[in-house]
Amino acid sequence: MTDLSGPARLARWMFVLPAAAYLLLFFGYPLVKNVVMSFQKYTTTTFYTGAAPFVGLLNYSRILSSELFSEAVANTVLFTAASVLGQFVIGLFLALFFQRRFPLGGILRGLLLLPWLMPLVVTGTTWRRMLDPETGAVNALLRGLHLSASGVPWLTSTSHALVSVIVVSVWVGIPFNTVILHSGLQSLPGHLFEAAKLDGAGPVRSFRHVTWPLLRPVVSVVLVLDVVYTVKVLDIILVVTGGGPADATETVATRAYELSFQQFDFGRGAVLGNVLIALSLLFALVYLRVDRRARNV
Repeated sequence: MTDLSGPARLARWMFVLPAAAYLLLFFGYPLVKNVVMSFQKYTTTTFYTGAAPFVGLLNYSRILSSELFSEAVANTVLFTAASVLGQFVIGLFLALFFQRRFPLGGILRGLLLLPWLMPLVVTGTTWRRMLDPETGAVNALLRGLHLSASGVPWLTSTSHALVSVIVVSVWVGIPFNTVILHSGLQSLPGHLFEAAKLDGAGPVRSFRHVTWPLLRPVVSVVLVLDVVYTVKVLDIILVVTGGGPADATETVATRAYELSFQQFDFGRGAVLGNVLIALSLLFALVYLRVDRRARNV
């Protein structure tokens, strides 16, 4: 290793310190503040009096013992798993499809980015109108094709509402998966595919034995980012269903929003924020560990 002189070492730290200060200020402090707040009775009066008495584990016991919490966790897991699976599978299929060169392929890839670029409030409002049981375009299409006489209660049925927000979440996330996976496919060495083709490998065998192993690092990043983003989705659910009907689409994120900004119980809202962080970290650690073992096999 090169022994850095005093000025060189100082210059190196001068480059690192701004980034470290930024992370501590905008990521470290809010995280610590959220953890501390979860042990306090933190309400709107705290902003005036400054008093936020510690209540120990009371906030946690009230949250974890409620029936709505278990339902919210179940909905969060189901919503996240289904959304990530749908986004990834369709995104991978489209990424493979756009590997082929064909007329207007670049324009189609550009149009594919529109769902990702639109504000989520606009997306949610558009889908809410499309899925409206009475006047929505989706039910109008189903009735026109004679697939449903009365239409489907997408937003008013407890058995359909969660499916509806999952569909919207998948639609929003497909472009991100497609772009990242397509970039990963573009970086793969072409001579390996030519060698596989000369050995008689068809599209399926080529994907299984060449594309997928080489794409695993990109897949790992995409899946982890998908889960971390999806597990805390709030905008789509609030706009499309508002957490209803009968809490059928209530998730940990929407419940945290309701406690913090509707009931102004910031202490209990912070508890659910910590639960979201724990769920994200748990999945990331488990998946990365499994992926590392798979690479070492």
